Amino acid sequence: MTVRHDGLTVEWLGYATLRLAGEETVVYLDPGRYGVLTGAWGPDDESLGHPPSRDYRPEDGDVVCVSHVHHYDPDGIERVASDDATVLAFEGIDGRDAERDLDPILDLPYDVREVGMKDQVTVGDVPVWTTPAYNEPDGPHTRPDGTPYHPEGFGCGFLVDVEGTRVFWPGDTDVLPGHRTVDVSLFCPPIGQRFTMNANEAAALAATIRPDLVLPVHYNTFSTLRADSRAFAADVAQAGVPVVLDEE
Repeated sequence: MTVRHDGLTVEWLGYATLRLAGEETVVYLDPGRYGVLTGAWGPDDESLGHPPSRDYRPEDGDVVCVSHVHHYDPDGIERVASDDATVLAFEGIDGRDAERDLDPILDLPYDVREVGMKDQVTVGDVPVWTTPAYNEPDGPHTRPDGTPYHPEGFGCGFLVDVEGTRVFWPGDTDVLPGHRTVDVSLFCPPIGQRFTMNANEAAALAATIRPDLVLPVHYNTFSTLRADSRAFAADVAQAGVPVVLDEE
């Protein structure tokens, strides 16, 4: 399904991948992983609702944002980036995932710029702000030994302004104090239950910041990311905030 909002065409392509297209500019957030852009993805539980994967290679992205190493997929970037694309990547991605044989992100054939947790950059006509993204050490989204899945300094979120419409993808993170003051038109929170804010927490945040539209992502890719998206949508709508689900 394609969502049209405030001059943008928006599509959740699976996992954490978002495509934002204005009249002249295309931005991707966290493209790829787990085969969602190759046609190889398949659910580990047939009851999961998730966009079907496809062999997707438009190579039309002007800006490609990568929030942290878990969402770094060199093939995914190459599938969506135009030849003259700029890749905004959280600093220190290279070398952080010893279990995958990854091409260094700084060696990709694009203009690659590293960003921190609280940066502001402009790529062409696209202003981009980064925001902290992490799990609280004493919060609910930690490993059995109490260590966060995403410690502070491991990644970031992105707030992008595409032709005047501000879109916020907070990344893999708990709800943090700074999130409650963002001013955005489209809010795209993760709602999976284990590694990030869950559906209840994301709905409460949406009710606080009151965007013009909420589109959840990063759920139902596999069983540990299972979420009741319709219950989430009902909670957001009950708070008086418009919400849409980009699902089959």
